[in-house]
Amino acid sequence: MGSDPKQSSAIKAVPEVCHIICASANLVQVIIAESDQGRGILGVIDGYSPKGIESEADIEDRKTFLRTIGYKL
Repeated sequence: MGSDPKQSSAIKAVPEVCHIICASANLVQVIIAESDQGRGILGVIDGYSPKGIESEADIEDRKTFLRTIGYKL
């Protein structure tokens, strides 16, 4: 595509173009399908199943850690 800003603006103006944003600390997989009309993204699989459920003590530890590093709750 190159780095021509005009090309980028022209592509962004096409209503059929969309962005899929996936922010994750986990490994992800993108599921792609193909039909007679073309290809498309069906979805994103984010990470693995949880290893457990936070206990009340786990929640308190997490909040204490976040406060220690300056994160506001």
